[in-house]
Amino acid sequence: MSEETALEAALRRDRLIVVASLAGVAALAWVYLVVLAEAMAAMAGPGGWTAFMGLMPMGRWGPWEYGLGFVMWTLMMIGMMVPSAAPMIVIHARVARRAEQGGERIGSTGAFAAGYLLVWALFSALAAALQGALVTLSLMTDAMTSASLVFAGAVLIGAGLYQWTPLKRACLDNCRSPMTFLARHWRSGLGGSLRMGLHHGAYCLGCCWGLMAVLFAVGVMNLAWIAAIAVIVLIEKMTPVGAPAGRFVGVALIGLGLATLIEA
Repeated sequence: MSEETALEAALRRDRLIVVASLAGVAALAWVYLVVLAEAMAAMAGPGGWTAFMGLMPMGRWGPWEYGLGFVMWTLMMIGMMVPSAAPMIVIHARVARRAEQGGERIGSTGAFAAGYLLVWALFSALAAALQGALVTLSLMTDAMTSASLVFAGAVLIGAGLYQWTPLKRACLDNCRSPMTFLARHWRSGLGGSLRMGLHHGAYCLGCCWGLMAVLFAVGVMNLAWIAAIAVIVLIEKMTPVGAPAGRFVGVALIGLGLATLIEA
């Protein structure tokens, strides 16, 4: 087998491993979300399905509830963000393999993915803390829905306005151009890959945090909205109409927020 043929075989194997791993992680996250949403829906009905009460934060928030909230938000972010991050991670694996052929210390795609997910884990910790505070202030219910139309409307309008900001646009541009990002920020070795993952995760967070905040208005465990936001993120990052589509979503969120305030 020639050197080039062996390289192509290694690249195909790397791509298969990366895609299968990311798909498995995202699928497990979605299984958790579906089970949790179904448990919450059943508990609201007569007789209530209480078998999975331990999966969700309820009542007065203490350390246990904050821990459950952190796990819930982290798995939610994995399910929503891993599909849109997959192209960048696959390209990193390809570039790292080619760099190894050129004699450079290979970058670790696992470390790159870990750095990316670490950013969203930190966001999840903040989101759980905010949710706990909102429950304490009676702005959110145990069912993880908004208890105030004014609060919900304000969140929707704020998220919609953010879709039009220069920061959103700059972060989205970096998320939409994997090769440009890697060319600008490439670092060799395990530590370099971790730093690159953190850097890319920061861009992704800057691009998408406003959309995630919408969940505080429409229901943290509203599966329809979770799926819709995941699709919006995919469209923004991976299609030619991503940028204008994001601005259109911003207008829609502002309109929904105004309608909510009027209803209040």
